[in-house]
Amino acid sequence: MGFLDTLLGRSKPAKPDLDRLFALSTAAITLEAATGFTPTGLGSVCFRAAEGGAFAQIQRDVQQLLDADEGPKVELSTDAYGYTWLLARHAPEELPALVTDLHAVNASLESGGFGPHLLCSLAGFTGPDGRRLALVYLYKRGTFYPFAPLPGDKRDNALEIQVKGAVGADLPFEEDLARWFPVWGAPGL
Repeated sequence: MGFLDTLLGRSKPAKPDLDRLFALSTAAITLEAATGFTPTGLGSVCFRAAEGGAFAQIQRDVQQLLDADEGPKVELSTDAYGYTWLLARHAPEELPALVTDLHAVNASLESGGFGPHLLCSLAGFTGPDGRRLALVYLYKRGTFYPFAPLPGDKRDNALEIQVKGAVGADLPFEEDLARWFPVWGAPGL
C-alpha cells in the first residue's frame, strides 16, 4: 500500500484464508452449547460461473471429487442473481467432512485461477425450535457472519448478534454489519 492509498483512505483488503473454514467444527460445538443449534449436514459454496473450457473442467473435477464417496451426490443450482451454488450433504454429525468438502471446492477454484469468482460458503444449522441459521464465510473478506432467516424475507437480527457473541472467539467475524448480506433461499440453509 502506497502513500497515495493512505492519503485517499484506501485500505488493502484482507487476503482470504481458506483454512479458517476448518474452525467451523470447533465453532459448532460452542454454538450448540451456547444456543442449542446443531449442524444440519448441509453446506454450500456460491460462485459466479465463468465462461470457457477451463472453468467447466474445474467444475466437473470438483463435482467428481465430491461424488466419489458413498454419500449423496452434490447438487448444482443457479440462483436468481446468476450465481452458481454447489450443495454438499453429509450426516449432521459429520460436520468436519462437510467442511473438508467446502474447503476442497474453494481451494480447487482458487488454485485454478478462479478465486475472484468465489462469493461465499455456508454451513447450515437448526435450533431446537426449528429455526434455521447459517454461518457464512465471505471469501473476499476472510471473515464469517451468521444469517438467520425468518419467513417473509426477514431476518432474526437478535439471534445473529447472539450467535456472534457465542462463537466470536472461535471464528474471525465480519465487524462491518453492513456486510452481513442476506443469502435468501441459499441451498443448505
